[in-house]
Amino acid sequence: MRIGIVSDIHCNATGLRAALDLMGDVHELVCAGDSIFQFRFSNEVVALLREAGAHVILGNHEATFFSRDGERARNAPTNDRDLMDWLAGQPMTIDTRINSKRLFVVHGSPWAPYQEYVYPSHNGFSRFENFASDYVLLGHTHHQMTKRVGGVTLINPGSTGDARDSRNNHRLSFAVLDTASGEIRFCNYDDPSHPRTGPGFTPAPPEWTDGAG
Repeated sequence: MRIGIVSDIHCNATGLRAALDLMGDVHELVCAGDSIFQFRFSNEVVALLREAGAHVILGNHEATFFSRDGERARNAPTNDRDLMDWLAGQPMTIDTRINSKRLFVVHGSPWAPYQEYVYPSHNGFSRFENFASDYVLLGHTHHQMTKRVGGVTLINPGSTGDARDSRNNHRLSFAVLDTASGEIRFCNYDDPSHPRTGPGFTPAPPEWTDGAG
């Protein structure tokens, strides 16, 4: 089963649309949080995720948006109330099985309050060694990562809307996991909402890279 993984879209609907086009047919779509900004909602992004039947979790930006601090942002007249209610009803984590593989999805880390940043340089990976899952899908850092810790494979697709990773030249990215073969692939692509321009500029084609399964 092929699972498309996006995260940290942050209201960038054109970035998400490009990801959905590039990943092609997938059996399931997962969003590992922060589909919106803490003080700005995106009807288009949330509608795309809902229409795609995506499994969506809440990140730290959704947590703020739906808290007392986000009251003014929630009351913006342009917000679609039905879409807001749908997003508010999504969980903080997902723990499921797909093709006999156990997947755990969380924005930061699997331990409450789920806000820890797990960068590729994280010094606490040993904590994952006994975690009861085959795959842990993460977001939060905007840095793509795949790492095997004991029997657990960690996957962070990077950011599908707000690129911050210098290792892929600050391009947007997503990941595709094949649960049957264990293959993990990342796609890096330019942000359609912020085209890079200038004399002699040639847009770079999307780049697919392999991760460790």
